[in-house]
Amino acid sequence: MKRLLTGAAIVVMIAASVFIYFMVSSPCLILKNGDTGKTLAVYRIEEENEFSVTFVHSVNKSPVTDVYKIRNGEIYVVRTIYYSFGAGVQTEIEEGQTLEYGEDGSMIVSGFNRPMGNLSYIVGTVSDHILEINGGTVALRELCGRNTTVHFSIGRRIIIN
Repeated sequence: MKRLLTGAAIVVMIAASVFIYFMVSSPCLILKNGDTGKTLAVYRIEEENEFSVTFVHSVNKSPVTDVYKIRNGEIYVVRTIYYSFGAGVQTEIEEGQTLEYGEDGSMIVSGFNRPMGNLSYIVGTVSDHILEINGGTVALRELCGRNTTVHFSIGRRIIIN
């Protein structure tokens, strides 16, 4: 009987700990070094919020912005914004996608709605990669240096302001 009570007490404590963790933690975008696994930065982000990464395309030398949205605890690519065609840039619209033109001459392809199980960028050696999140911008080169693989994932963290 004593073992049964001890086992039940352990289960209750684990369940309470998990409950408390989810009550005090927040969903976050977590950036890690893709080679070492070291956490580089953590940003609070809520369901349905967007973030983007902008970089200069290495072939056509024009800006590209990939826009992502958080859905069901996963990162989804929702649209890409670019300014010229070239190798490595989408040239055909697939089923379910749309192409719009921005006032600045940009081409906006949307309708991807695709989960990104493994989202990584290699920070540019010639030009930077800029993360836009929660109304702010982060230069990934300043965060982690050139030629670093940055892995993006969603998790939960306790954040104290």
